[in-house]
Amino acid sequence: MSADSEGVEFVRPRVPHNGVVHLAEASPDWPRQYAAVAARIRAALEGLTITVEHAGSTSVPGLAAKPIIDVVLLVPDPADETGYVPALEAAGFLLHLREPGWHEHRLLRGSDPKVNVHVFRSGSEEAERMLLFRDRLRSHPEERDRYELTKRELAARHWTHVQDYAEAKSAVVEEIIARARRGWS
Repeated sequence: MSADSEGVEFVRPRVPHNGVVHLAEASPDWPRQYAAVAARIRAALEGLTITVEHAGSTSVPGLAAKPIIDVVLLVPDPADETGYVPALEAAGFLLHLREPGWHEHRLLRGSDPKVNVHVFRSGSEEAERMLLFRDRLRSHPEERDRYELTKRELAARHWTHVQDYAEAKSAVVEEIIARARRGWS
C-alpha cells in the first residue's frame, strides 16, 4: 500500500495510462449492465443499509463515455471497511484506493463489465453533487452536449493518468452543477 502527497492511499498499484482516453458512443447496454452490477452489490451487502445509484457518463442516455460503469454506493461508515469490503471483494469488486480526507471516499473496481464503485457515507455532499450533475445532464440536452464536447476535446490529448483527464473536466462540471443548484432551465 502506498499514499501520494494528497493523502490518497493506493491499496493496489496505480497503473499509468500514458495515452489518449477512449470514449465509446452511448450504449443501450449500459443501463442493463448497471442493473446487473447493482444486483451483485445488493446481494453481497444484504442486510446492510445502503444506497446504490448509477452515476457518471454511462448513466446519461446519449452521452459518449469511457465504457466503465460508475456506481455510487452509500454506506453508514466508509471507514468501517470490514463491514462491506470483504463482501464486495468476494463479489468481484476489489478495493483500489481510499481517500479518508476527501469525503471518506473508497474506490473499488470490477470487470465484466468494467466498473468503478465509489463508496461514500450516506448523506455525503459529494455523492449528492455527482447525482445532481447526472440528473442535470439527463434533463438538459444542451448541458449534455456541452459536456460531451469538452470530453471529446480533452480525451484526444495524451494523459499520464486517467484521473488527470477527469480533473481537466472539472471547470465545466462545476459550471453545470452551479446552474443545477440555481435551478436554471
